[in-house]
Amino acid sequence: MALKQVSSNKCFDGFQKVFEHDSAELKCKMKFGIYLPPKAETGKCPVLYWLSGLTCTEQNFITKAGFQQAAAQHGLIVVAPDTSPRGCNIEGEDESWDFGTGAGFYVDATEEPWRTNYRMYSYVKDELPKLINANFPTDPERMSVFGHSMGGHGALILALKNPGKYKSVSAFAPICNPVQCQWGKKAFGGYLGSDVSKWEAYDATQLVKSSSDFRLDILIDQGKEDQFLSAGQLLPDNFIAACTERKVPVVFRLQQASHFCQAGYDHSYFFIATFINDHIKHHAKYLNA
Repeated sequence: MALKQVSSNKCFDGFQKVFEHDSAELKCKMKFGIYLPPKAETGKCPVLYWLSGLTCTEQNFITKAGFQQAAAQHGLIVVAPDTSPRGCNIEGEDESWDFGTGAGFYVDATEEPWRTNYRMYSYVKDELPKLINANFPTDPERMSVFGHSMGGHGALILALKNPGKYKSVSAFAPICNPVQCQWGKKAFGGYLGSDVSKWEAYDATQLVKSSSDFRLDILIDQGKEDQFLSAGQLLPDNFIAACTERKVPVVFRLQQASHFCQAGYDHSYFFIATFINDHIKHHAKYLNA
């Protein structure tokens, strides 16, 4: 499949690039960011996939998170796809910020008019890794996933639904129980229809409850002053309770203000940038084992 390079910037002796391609799953042109560490010039590297949140494109993570230095040090290729199909001319796709464009929710839609294009789950799980492995110096056996908010939800469900596919998983402020929050109800109702049992197949909390043998250590960072935490959109307590019940290993860090600072960590990329190195190290431990 043909790749078109959109940009390339030298960064910590590697390259931060953006490519465009025609997606078979999504029936449109898609972009993704890819960081190639210096090690990629001489050998194959493991791949870490980042999934972004609502309203984001491939640009948010690569320009705001500050992950490249740690990725260079640990020899990790980092791939950041877009968050939805673009320009499909579907009626209503641009009417709201939390549904349609920029809000694919990493599901395969079953409802009209979304089912033809909105297949972000299969795109991220299958099409994108095949594309990356065919065009870059990757080790296909070493792959991990992490993300933020809607993308944290995406990372968790990909790992939970595909045991053995990913070496590690982590998330920043993930939407942990979408069948119980307004964001999830809106997205899942639109993409998947009214049958809630279909929703549960894309809900991390429900997946943990039904998992029999999930062995990955999960790392989650959550800002205490996150406005969407207090609004009941993220529901990490439900996920932690399910993990505890099923004995799924999870490290949950509620990041709050230090004693000399009044405000706590929120939902922004300032929060992500603060703790991104911890997540890169978490994944490197498993990817370079």
